[in-house]
Amino acid sequence: MGIPVVLVHGLRSSRTMWRSQVEALDRAGRTALAIDLPGHGARRGELFTQEAAVDAVRRGIDEVGGRALVVGLSLGGYTGIAHAARHPAQVAGLVAAACSTVPWTPVLQGWSVAAKGICRLPDSGAALNERLAHRMLPPAGAVDVAAGGYALDVVVDVLREARGADPLGDLARVQVPVWLVNGRYDHFRTHERRFLRACQDGRLVVVPGATHLVSLVAPERFTRVVLEAADLVDAGARESATVS
Repeated sequence: MGIPVVLVHGLRSSRTMWRSQVEALDRAGRTALAIDLPGHGARRGELFTQEAAVDAVRRGIDEVGGRALVVGLSLGGYTGIAHAARHPAQVAGLVAAACSTVPWTPVLQGWSVAAKGICRLPDSGAALNERLAHRMLPPAGAVDVAAGGYALDVVVDVLREARGADPLGDLARVQVPVWLVNGRYDHFRTHERRFLRACQDGRLVVVPGATHLVSLVAPERFTRVVLEAADLVDAGARESATVS
């Protein structure tokens, strides 16, 4: 059966953004679970905190047997890093995508001001969000990311919580294999070399032609990375069992 895979979505989206990967993992015979973070998807209206987000990952892994390969994108990647540092026994490997930038308070404050302004629009920014999704994503990706609805009112809470995040410090505590996956044109890859150096066992994958939402823009390439990561984790587990 192999190691289960738990997938953690990005900001404003939901578990439905992982439809392509879940289907591919199912075909490969792997258990796959995509979760909703607080304030997103089926959990819209809940308060987002980093502690609650990490707990959502913890409960998702418990649901698939207590240990998994964790795959996260953007907010989900940062959450996966934080979870791996706090619950190491649950994590067999980590794919952290589109999250190789250190949160910087002045930038977060600027984004927060912009987010509050967008929330004051008559539709809370729904039309703007929809236009951007259709402009930036292939048709199938736009459909998948929209299927779970957009969490338009959670951005300010997420940005507030990001000020206390320490992804480099957390990565330094992660002892399992880590894959940093970034689109070639991702604006969140500015510190990817620092992130790679922080890893005890890390590797960097840059997907040509892809942007920030790499799993939606290049789903086949991204899925291949996840399947290869799962296979490597399984091989490591078999090797450890043989040595023992």
